[in-house]
Amino acid sequence: MASEEGAPATSASSSRQPTHPSVIQVVYRPGDFSSYSVSTTTLPPGALMARLTSPPLTFADHKRWSSVQVSENKHVELNCDFLYINHSCEPSLEFHVVPDSEEPVIEVRVAARRDENGNPRGVAPGDVLTFFYPSTEWEMDQPFQCHCGTRSCKGRISGAKDLTSEQLRGYFLNAHIEDLRSIPADGEGSKPSAQRRGGW
Repeated sequence: MASEEGAPATSASSSRQPTHPSVIQVVYRPGDFSSYSVSTTTLPPGALMARLTSPPLTFADHKRWSSVQVSENKHVELNCDFLYINHSCEPSLEFHVVPDSEEPVIEVRVAARRDENGNPRGVAPGDVLTFFYPSTEWEMDQPFQCHCGTRSCKGRISGAKDLTSEQLRGYFLNAHIEDLRSIPADGEGSKPSAQRRGGW
């Protein structure tokens, strides 16, 4: 995962072959943690931008700054241009982990949001693409200070574990994050495991 707006992004060569040019373009900038991505298409709120499966998704042996959490204890590497989606506390995208699939599947959807006049707002060519990292991450490998500059900026981003119910209100959260939030501090939860639902 990458973040122009306060989280790590990786520096990479602009000669790298694009993986999803019909929907996303990576903007490579010099230096570590400075690249980001923009939309190359117009999509309304709720629309499917991409469905990521294996390959290119691969399981990670442990969480990393670049991985996405897909269950209570599993993480995947994206291995594609969606690695360069930045964090924002007012995101343009949502990463939906499909829990009942045989292999890890992430559906990248346009977030339900509104413009300053209250009208539904999707994405358009040139829009910076972002998602809310705590929607997939319980406890991040590399916490960071967010500088997204939005009215709802949470400040330090370290995963959903460290955010209150009030801070998470109104955000899309994946099933494994909701499951982890339901487990009391003593570890005795009542909801079924998101990992068991997926079979991986």
